[in-house]
Amino acid sequence: MQKISEVKQEAIHVSEIIAQNKQKKNVSNLVEKWIPTILFLLASITILTTLGILYTLLSQAIQFFRAVPIWEFFTGAVLKPLSQNPEFGILPLINGTLISTAIAMLVAGPIGLMSAIYLSEYASEKVRRVLKPLLEILAGIPTIVYGFFAFTFVTPLIRSIFPEVGATNILSPGLVMGVMIIPMIASLSEDAMTSVPNAMREGSLAMGATKLETTFKVVIPAAFSGIIASFVLGISRAIGETMIVTIASGSSKNFTFDITQSMQTMTAYIVEVAGGEAAAGTTIYYSLYAVAITLFVFTLLMNLFARYISRKFREEY
Repeated sequence: MQKISEVKQEAIHVSEIIAQNKQKKNVSNLVEKWIPTILFLLASITILTTLGILYTLLSQAIQFFRAVPIWEFFTGAVLKPLSQNPEFGILPLINGTLISTAIAMLVAGPIGLMSAIYLSEYASEKVRRVLKPLLEILAGIPTIVYGFFAFTFVTPLIRSIFPEVGATNILSPGLVMGVMIIPMIASLSEDAMTSVPNAMREGSLAMGATKLETTFKVVIPAAFSGIIASFVLGISRAIGETMIVTIASGSSKNFTFDITQSMQTMTAYIVEVAGGEAAAGTTIYYSLYAVAITLFVFTLLMNLFARYISRKFREEY
């Protein structure tokens, strides 16, 4: 009888375990059922945010283009929003943006790529572990600090060599932006080159190529898509930079190619207008959104171009 009682107790215990497992399985199935929906909603936040930004910019920019013809806006070479007879030509802003970006890339491109080559192909593992984090510290410095550095140190230094350079100019912020972008290009390019299989390097060296020849004829072509993508992203970063050009380049809306003169970029103009000089509902106020939508399109096209280059030249190993 005692054995029969023990068997019954064990059966009851097993049935309780089975019931608990079924309950846990039901909860697990319910969670699994809702997880895709939750993840979809979270992933949709970025898309909805982008659509919200685009709607805000377009709805306000339309108000501006009702007062200023779109052709006049994109072809006008004079920007005088606060004069008695205001003119709204965006070419001075586009010119200043492109020139500052070109100066930045002339600095960041070669230095960033050479830094990536050294870290990937020549530096030892110990040196790489030290230098790469130190290089990436530059990316953590606030841009407003870069701006004051350009205005209080780089500009006086340039003027001590070239006195004809203005107190505010596009050269100084362009150079400092280049320094700021170096970590982005160096880090992304180094990652692209590191991902190239060592068998390709060993095969090249075994054929009698030098390390330099292997780097420029094997590694860089194999990592070309990643390197180009890093350059395009660096250009996008320079186009969207705000504080450096706002502080060091001034607010002169000059349509000139003289890099020693003050110019204004699209982002700096947005900061100026948003600073409170323009009353809400005025043409000047709406011009902020017209410039912003232009900047949005610039950045979007650069990012799409980076994705295209990355996919077109991607190597499969």
